[in-house]
Amino acid sequence: MPLIQLENISKIYNSEEIKTIALNGVSLKINEGEFTAITGPSGSGKSTLLHILGLLDRPTSGEYIFENKNIMNLSDEELALFRNEKIGFVFQAFFLLSSITVLENVKLPLLYSKVDEKKWNELALNALEEVGLSKRLNHFPTQLSGGEKQRVAIARALINNPSIILADEPTGNLDSKSAMQIIKIIKSLNDQGRTIIVVTHESYLANITRRIIRLRDGQIEKDEINQHPIDISKEEFVK
Repeated sequence: MPLIQLENISKIYNSEEIKTIALNGVSLKINEGEFTAITGPSGSGKSTLLHILGLLDRPTSGEYIFENKNIMNLSDEELALFRNEKIGFVFQAFFLLSSITVLENVKLPLLYSKVDEKKWNELALNALEEVGLSKRLNHFPTQLSGGEKQRVAIARALINNPSIILADEPTGNLDSKSAMQIIKIIKSLNDQGRTIIVVTHESYLANITRRIIRLRDGQIEKDEINQHPIDISKEEFVK
């Protein structure tokens, strides 16, 4: 069974008698360990699909099965708990709380988990070590560079050992050097067996993944295996 299965997913927004079809009959499967890019022009439905995949929004119609669980049957509270346990998010804007330290930011998802509080520090330290920020744990986000902030966000996404990581334009706010560092971390996580979906309009980022799904006008225009993903250990590339 696939990790995720979407069947005929549609999302319609109604505003002042204007109907906007953001997604129109999208069906796809994501298997464990896949490294997938979702691309397409502005307005193609990328963000809407990300929000539905990440359980941040509900589809208007269709079926969503996640690890054999029908997501459509969950209450809002059940959905929030399931999302916190199963999905790690990395956003373009980082979404770190400036009033607390790096270590405290990384531990935030554990507040709503079943993990014993005695283990929180150990888990957060391990996650920060994985992204190379062990020496920054007592710093505040305002004391970090953009690349470091995104590495904190990745550590936070890892803290609950999620089934899948969703990254929304993870290099969009970064300079070329920092973007390359983030790409290498994301690629390394997939090499370890983690399932990752990257939503991006950047071809350089999509081309390191093994599968590219292109949206247009709320539908899947193309879904193909990337036969020649870029080997970032041998080739330098910039935005």
